[in-house]
Amino acid sequence: MEKLRIVYMGTPEFSVEPLKRLNEIYDVVMVVTQPDKKIGRKQEIMFSPVKKYAIENNIEVFQPVKIREDYKDVLDKNPDVIITCAYGQIIPKEILDYPRYRCINIHASLLPKYRGGAPIHHSIINGDEYTGISIMYMDEKMDSGDVLYQKAIRIEDNDNVGTMFEKLSALGADMIIDSLPKIISGEIKPIKQNESEVTYAFNISKEDEKIDFNNSSKDIFNKIRGLNPFPVGYSLLEGKRVKIFSSKIGNSNKEGQFGEIINVYKDGIGIKTKDGEIILLEIQIEGKKRTFVKDYLNGLNKDDLIGKIFE
Repeated sequence: MEKLRIVYMGTPEFSVEPLKRLNEIYDVVMVVTQPDKKIGRKQEIMFSPVKKYAIENNIEVFQPVKIREDYKDVLDKNPDVIITCAYGQIIPKEILDYPRYRCINIHASLLPKYRGGAPIHHSIINGDEYTGISIMYMDEKMDSGDVLYQKAIRIEDNDNVGTMFEKLSALGADMIIDSLPKIISGEIKPIKQNESEVTYAFNISKEDEKIDFNNSSKDIFNKIRGLNPFPVGYSLLEGKRVKIFSSKIGNSNKEGQFGEIINVYKDGIGIKTKDGEIILLEIQIEGKKRTFVKDYLNGLNKDDLIGKIFE
């Protein structure tokens, strides 16, 4: 197959594995990624994972603040195809219309379900049994282009956002390598999305991070793992924010107020829910380090915890 000139657009760690695999086979002439961020008290500059990979592999990097207004450098690279994967900005029509083999996106859901920026989070939070990858043509609307190739993957009970990011990144890399020659040759025929089946997975808001113990134990369990390791769900205990990283569903039917600590175990704290109990296993109390609850309980009078309320 011809040595395609590819411009790759992506930003987070999720985007690195597909880029790595493409760069091993094709000519990736430019990486487009989000601008650098300043983090921490010292406001140190942080490169995106995609930029780090590009620099290490001598690939030119372009970081427009607004790609809609600043895209000439992309066109000047004369790409045969543009591949995007969790880039983070809307691509303008001038770019979409340029490559002879069009713009192709790697999206982490089974479209038309979960268009938007947080499909993995929402699939776990909603308790879905499966999610997957869609390879699709891009158009001017968000994730609405024709689908070229899809594969499903099971979400296990021990999965969280972190593990599913790793699994889906690897799957997306395999799929783009497998499908790109077939897309170029016309072997794969695009399929229009069914607009009546469209759902959206917008980015997680600050309000979405709050854990509501008025819900069922299963829903709370799914939300906790659907926010771990980022942005991480939380609740308030005696006015302090408590981040909650992991949990399991308990068996207790003790009476109590929703959010009330009803049991203290060797490895966790049992909280009253709408239909039973959720046991918190790993937490971070405001001002303290992340810890397993079994370690947090060392030295505490466990009876003093009973009756306290997560709000």
